[in-house]
This record gives sequence, structure tokens and C-alpha cells, in this order.
Amino acid sequence: MPKAGTQEIARLLREYAQRSALRGGNPYRAKAYSRAADSLAALAVPIEHLIEENRLTEVPGVGEAIADIVTKLHRTGTHPRLEKLRQDIPAGVLELLSVPGLRPEKVLRLYKDLSITSLAGLEQAAKEERIKKAKGLGAAWQTKILQNLAIAKSGQGRLHLHRAAALLEHAQESLRKSRPGLKRLTIAGDFRRGCELVGDLAIVAEIPSSGIEPEVVDTTGLQVRLADRKHFGAALLYARDSSAHLEQLRLLAEKKGMRLEEDGLHKRRSVVAGTE
Repeated sequence: MPKAGTQEIARLLREYAQRSALRGGNPYRAKAYSRAADSLAALAVPIEHLIEENRLTEVPGVGEAIADIVTKLHRTGTHPRLEKLRQDIPAGVLELLSVPGLRPEKVLRLYKDLSITSLAGLEQAAKEERIKKAKGLGAAWQTKILQNLAIAKSGQGRLHLHRAAALLEHAQESLRKSRPGLKRLTIAGDFRRGCELVGDLAIVAEIPSSGIEPEVVDTTGLQVRLADRKHFGAALLYARDSSAHLEQLRLLAEKKGMRLEEDGLHKRRSVVAGTE
């Protein structure tokens, strides 16, 4: 059986956190699992290296207990406690925890009293005014749920700015240790644009060698763009700007008889800009 990779482990640990919260256990422990899952999703080095070198506790939010869980998830793709928790509640119910204001006890009420097992089912129940009839919820909660469903859909998979900052700082430090030859490790993406909710974690680093094509290392949770000094500015642009803005810049370059590509701004066969 193939061992679970970083992103799969992060997903399983996040599920472990959500199911623990719904079970009614220690809420701080469930939050700790969730924060550790975020940290794992943004790892800049392969998780198997950390496990082999007994360095998992270097990851923010990962103590000895969570390190043991992560190791078992890596080796087997599951955990006995997780399997037991899965018997209690359908997977779709976990979606409801993404709605702001819906705490675990209210999610359980929606599931047990109204048989709601998905965001789509929650929206339908709210529109049909069935939620206000549930014990402990009422008309006010029904209105609030309808308002917050849009927030849940738009914010899925995103991190708050302060949390993203901590993960990116750790990613920078990990890259410095694993690849000491890298220079100018610069945070990019949504964080550099000052977005309150960060959807993509990105770092641009300068490699010492010249004449090497820019490289993108994407671990799904973290994107690292590697470029030499000549192409560093172009790499930072592509890692920082939104796709819509990049498309506008490409169109502007075309109007001026140039081409904007990931390695820089081209005029005929020459690169006229790319450093900064």
C-alpha cells in the first residue's frame, strides 16, 4: 500500500479535527489538529524526510501527540480513532462546519433533527424555512445561515492573513535549511497583495546559477518559484499578480509589439525586462 503524501495527511488530519469537534471532545484539541493540518499543507519539504529524521515537531503546531498521529496516517493512510469517528457521522456533515457561526453543537442539531448532510441541503432547508423549526436554532439563525452560506462558499480553502503569515515564515525557514544556496526568498501570491483571506501560499527564490529556466515547485498547498537573477522579477510578477491582472498586462504588451511570458518581457527574440 502506498504511503500517504503531505496533502493527503493534511486532509485526513483536518477530517480528524472536524470529527473530534462534532464528537463533543476537547474543543482546543480539535483546533490544534486543524492548525497542524494547515501547517502540513504548507510544508516546503517532503514530509517523509521529516518523519525519517524525527523532525515532525519542528512543524508549527505539531507536538509529540500529533506527530504520532501524522506518522500513522503517513504509513497506513488512516488511524484507528479516525475510523471509529467515521462511524458516527456522514462525511457531508463536515461541510457545515465551514459556515461562519455554525458551531459543532448546532451542526449536530441540523443533522439529527433535520437530516441535513451538505451545504446544498442546508441552503435548501433555510430557503424552505425548516431551520427555524429546529430546537435551539429559530428564525434568527435561519436568516444568519443564509447570509453566511455565501461567505462559506467564497472562503473555502482560504486562510486568514495572520495564519498565512506564520505558515509562510516557516516555509521560508524550511527552504533555507533544505536548500542553503537559495537567495532572496520572497513571499508572493495573495499574501503579498494584502488579501485578508489567502488562497495561495507562494514564495519566489533566486537560484545562484544563471541560464537555467525558471522552475515552479507546486506542492498544492505551497507554490515555490525558482528563478535566476535575470528572471527573478518576472517570476515574482507571475507569483504575485492575479490571473486577471496578468492577462491585462499580456494584452498591453501585445499592443506595444511585445510578449509577456513567465521568463520576462520579450521584444522580438530578446528579453527586455525580467530582473526586477
